[in-house]
Amino acid sequence: MRQPRLASVIERRLLVNYRADPKAAAKLLPAPLRPQQIGGWAVVGICLIRLGQVRPYWAPRRFGLRSENAAHRIAVEWEGPQGVETGVYIPRRDSGSAVNVLAGGRLFPGSHHHASFDVNETPHDLRVAYASRDGATRVEVEASLTEQFQGSELFAGLHEASVFFQHGSSGYSAGRARGRLDGMELGTDSWRVRPVEVHVVRSTFFDDEDLFPHGSATLDCALLMRDVPVTWTPLRPMLIPGAPGTR
Repeated sequence: MRQPRLASVIERRLLVNYRADPKAAAKLLPAPLRPQQIGGWAVVGICLIRLGQVRPYWAPRRFGLRSENAAHRIAVEWEGPQGVETGVYIPRRDSGSAVNVLAGGRLFPGSHHHASFDVNETPHDLRVAYASRDGATRVEVEASLTEQFQGSELFAGLHEASVFFQHGSSGYSAGRARGRLDGMELGTDSWRVRPVEVHVVRSTFFDDEDLFPHGSATLDCALLMRDVPVTWTPLRPMLIPGAPGTR
């Protein structure tokens, strides 16, 4: 089934970013993807996003759905027709919406695992936690808005960080069809992020020493988006070289 172009509003998108050992990140990536590096580090993280008014692009807003979702992400690059392209690979998606779980890999790229979310949010502070129903993933983040972007070893300032993540707007996940990655591109004319100070962060994904040995993934920075209208445009599937069903 061809994935439709979608419209929605990002009510809240919290990007919690780690700097990681590229060798650890590379082990989680299918070919032809490789970690995108800054200063010798891979950039990985968690996206905690609440979407509102999710609907086919042509549909009225009143028919849109609302959901809490999460994605563990790795910034990647690959060789495209015009040279090196950049985006993110998402090895794990979780959602509080049964619709998203059923539609994952059909209307949306990648499988979505059902999860229970616990959110407490004010204009200044927020806590987002969730546990997946399959017991594989638990995340807890407590953070608050701050005036200054500081402490990052990946980015010199807020503008540099904002540009990096804006350019990584193409997201790929393993599709239901073997041997390919399905993707969507986030588009908006209202891109804006604010710096966030993280007080607590726990993720069974990044805390798993089988995936990221001790010291190989360190919290670097966090960014927050709110109330941003966006579109989600399907991308041409990316074939995995050497996988069954490809040639």
